[in-house]
This record gives sequence, C-alpha cells and structure tokens, in this order.
Amino acid sequence: MTTVRVAVLGAAGRMGRTVCAAVGACADLELVGAVDPSATGTELAPGEAAAGPGPGGGEPAGPLVLSGRVEDLAEVRPDVVVDFTNAEAAVPALLWCAANGVHAVSGTTGIDGGELERLGAAFAAPGSPNCVIAPNFAITAVLLLRLAEIAAVHLDSVEIVELHHDAKRDAPSGTALETARRIAHARSRAGLAPPVEPTATEVLAGVRGGVGSGGIHVHAIRLPGLVAHEEVVFGAPGQTLTIRQDSYDRSSFMPGVLAAVRAVASLEGLTIGLEPVLGL
Repeated sequence: MTTVRVAVLGAAGRMGRTVCAAVGACADLELVGAVDPSATGTELAPGEAAAGPGPGGGEPAGPLVLSGRVEDLAEVRPDVVVDFTNAEAAVPALLWCAANGVHAVSGTTGIDGGELERLGAAFAAPGSPNCVIAPNFAITAVLLLRLAEIAAVHLDSVEIVELHHDAKRDAPSGTALETARRIAHARSRAGLAPPVEPTATEVLAGVRGGVGSGGIHVHAIRLPGLVAHEEVVFGAPGQTLTIRQDSYDRSSFMPGVLAAVRAVASLEGLTIGLEPVLGL
C-alpha cells in the first residue's frame, strides 16, 4: 500500500487540528508537516500529531512541531498539502504548491475570481500538480448543491439562509455563494428569468439580505452554538420546498477532505468543488 505524505496549512486552527487528527488516524496517509504562523514552534497535541505509520510503515511518527512558512515544507516533501487558512494566506501557499510539484486540497473560502484564474493557470502549467478547492467538504453539503440545481428549474423563487458559529469572520459563506451561483446557472441554462424582487420598501436597511448571483437573496446568521448550516428555500404558488444541510461537528467535513487527498493526484489541473471526487 502506497502511503500519501500529507502536510496541513492552518494546522493550529479548528479545522486544521481536525484535519491533522483525521490524517493521523489513516493507515494510508502520513502527516509529515504542519504550518501555522500563529503557533510557530509549538507541538501538535498527542491526538493531533502524526499518528500514522512512520517511514516504511514502521512505528508511528513522533509529534510534529508547527512551522511558520509553507516554504518549510520543502524539507519534508509532502505529496499533498491541505489548506484551511484564509484567502490572503491561501493564494501564495497554493502557488508555492503549484511551483514545487505538490498537490493541494483547499477549503479556504473568499478567494476571488481573479485569484482563481491565477491558480487555474498555475496548476495547468506543463508538469504541474493538481489542486482541489471546495467551498464545503461535507458530503451532505455537496448533495444540497446538486439538489438545489435540480429544483431551480422547477420552482419560481428561491432564497438562501446560511448559519455559522460566531467565530466565522466572512459572510456570506463560500457555500452559500456557490449555491446561488449554481442555482443561477441552472436557471440561465434553462432559459429562465432571475427571481423577481417582491419588496417595494425596506423599512430596515439590509433586511432583505445580500444579493448573490442571478439576483438570489442570501442571508447570513452568526451565533454561538452553531457550526455550519444552510437552508435553500424555494417557493411557487401554493407550495414551498426547503433543502437543509447541517454540520454539527467539524468531523463531518473529514470524509470529504480525505477523499480529496486520496483523489487529487488522479485529477487534472484545478478542480472547483468536490463533485468530481465523488463522481457526481
């Protein structure tokens, strides 16, 4: 069995720590590096350290010390880098991966269209590795996106409500923006007009939320106690359809992350979304 060598960017964050633990628990993966400028020089906790087999499949590797720069990973030669940082840090880190022959899997949201084009070009260069960027790694979230695309051509109106924990700094979520984009694209492809805005007067400014692709309204809620949740509410005369996805724990994202880590080498260039990994 071939072992995939994995490094994690943003390893001291909530998602980063969960990814480290998930990778360490897999016999076919080896956690060989962890980067987080906010915790340079500290050791990963025992449950987050490299619990997989050491080189050659022997005893488990010892605890990893977090480094501060993606360039430090050149010393440990990962096959795949998993990135859960922020848009500002992710883009140069992913470009480093493209330039250094390292496949990448990123769950960072907020990367704008221009930067995505830049990354697409970098990972399309001859001999370059591959990259998967997904707005959400929960399998249920991927299914929500697909179901929303199906419903979009059969129902007249739609709004999106996304709910996240109070430590999430960007709004709306990348998943909500991608949901609006997919719905708008499905409707446009079917020759349907954008939803009609029924509100003539906003008594409270902004009460109708933000407007995403295709004129679709997106509402963001931030509260303690939440993790990651989304509702897509479709309406038509006399009926509604609500598609809801709930992630109650960050472990819900790990099957998707691990599937992408295992599949990224077999893909080509830059892949947006988890659907190709899951065969959807």
